[in-house]
Parts: sequence; C-alpha cells; structure tokens
Amino acid sequence: MDIRSIEFRGQPALHAVAADGSTLTVALHGAQVLSWAPARGGERLYLSPKAVFDGQTAIRGGIPLCCPQFNQRGMLPKHGFMRNLPWIREESGAPDTLRLVLRDNDATRRLWPHAFEARMDATLAAGRLRTALTLTNTGDAPWPFSAALHTYLRVDDIAAVRLEGLQGAARWDAVRDVRQTETAAALQFDAEFDSVYTAPAQPLRLVQPGGTLEITQSETCTETVVWNPGAVLGATLADMPAEGFRHMLCVEAARIDEPVVLAPGAQWQGWQQLCVL
Repeated sequence: MDIRSIEFRGQPALHAVAADGSTLTVALHGAQVLSWAPARGGERLYLSPKAVFDGQTAIRGGIPLCCPQFNQRGMLPKHGFMRNLPWIREESGAPDTLRLVLRDNDATRRLWPHAFEARMDATLAAGRLRTALTLTNTGDAPWPFSAALHTYLRVDDIAAVRLEGLQGAARWDAVRDVRQTETAAALQFDAEFDSVYTAPAQPLRLVQPGGTLEITQSETCTETVVWNPGAVLGATLADMPAEGFRHMLCVEAARIDEPVVLAPGAQWQGWQQLCVL
C-alpha cells in the first residue's frame, strides 16, 4: 500500500492506494477516515461538503472516533476529545495497514487525568475496509471509557435504503425514548432515526439499488447505533446541507451501555469491517 502525506481542505491528511486500486484518505485531526473508495463501486463513506476543517472542530462525516465518552454520557465534551486532537503516524508493520497514534499529553490530561495510548489502524483489502481502535492503559490506575466508530455510510437515496440484520435485537429508540425489541426484518428510513441496538452476532447488510455492503463489528463492541437526522433535524445542522440526510446513514460499532474499566497495562480493541458484496 502506497501512503503519502497530502493536504485535504487545508488540513494535513494521509492518502493510501492499495494494490487493487482502492483508496483511503485519513485526516491527522482525530485520526478520522474521510474517504474509502474500493476499486469497484466508488466512494462508500459520506463526508459533508459543509464539514468544518479548522484543526479544532469535529469533522462531519467519514469515521469519527468517539472516545473516551459517547455522546454526552459523562463530563467530557460531546463524544470525548480524541476526535478533536492531532494524531501522529507510526509504522504498523503490516503492508496494508495505515496507523495513527495518540498518547496522553498536557491537553488530554487537562480534560481527562489518565495515561493512555490510542491507536487507529485502517486496513485495506479487496473490497474491504477494517477500522480498529485499540486503547492501552499506560498508567498505574484503572480508568473507565466508552467508545464508538461513528461511521457515516454514503447512500444514493435514504428512501431507497434498507438495513438488514437487526430483527430480534433489543433497541432503545432515542427519538421516542422507548425500549423495545426490533420486529422489522429490514429497517427503512423516512424520518429522524436514532437507536441503540444490542449488537447482533451476524453481520448487517446495507442494501440499496447500487449494491450491498456487509457490516461486521467486534464482540467487544456490544452495541450498534443507527442514525439518520431526517429532514427536520438535518436542516438545523450547520455543517451539513439541508438535503445531506438523504445521502448518509450512520451505522456505528460502539461500546456504550456498560463502559469498559481498563486495568493498568491492559489493552482493549474494537473494530468495524465494511465489505462490498
């Protein structure tokens, strides 16, 4: 895999090209995957054309890393701080993997007084992208965290999309604040949708006229989050076009409901894999 440094919308990034011609672009800001284009089928991630690239603000789209807090479930800024800090590239030791690393520093310790190493590995294979977040406790005391790979998938038209594989899963509908068991064989989207599911054992399938994407996540990610803002909420998001909701669906691999408590010297990894069928 050929990896080179580039400037993306005025900010430092890395661009990788695999042997089969698939490409990957990752911002140093937040170690955020911005683009994944397999050799066939074109771009598979949604990046808002109005996303802010100032080296400080969270980037709307791609695969943000939400850690060590999910959403506003804690005292940290929304979705933690890791998506809003610069990471550095390190060699992965694998020819098909791009690696970025963040370690605790003065800026992180002001927010969160713990010693850690975070590693993001993006691995390309034919028609496949695997994104893995690895956390190591490098201090002498345990600390808790939650995390999510907040993946924005690109869709041609949200009205023509269905997401299969969540039937029978426990669901918290955040829009209505209702807990239930999912009964639909396939989710369809015609309004704001925001739900946290118990992660299924089998892969999900995102089906649309342009093709099908298989979505798998590690057992350490015990929840799957599905989100689309719909027209009403979408119109209020300053960093997304009013019609942007029509072209994205977030399907996130997450560890939310029961935070991990990581012992000194211990390591945790969560991953999500996208595969073109």
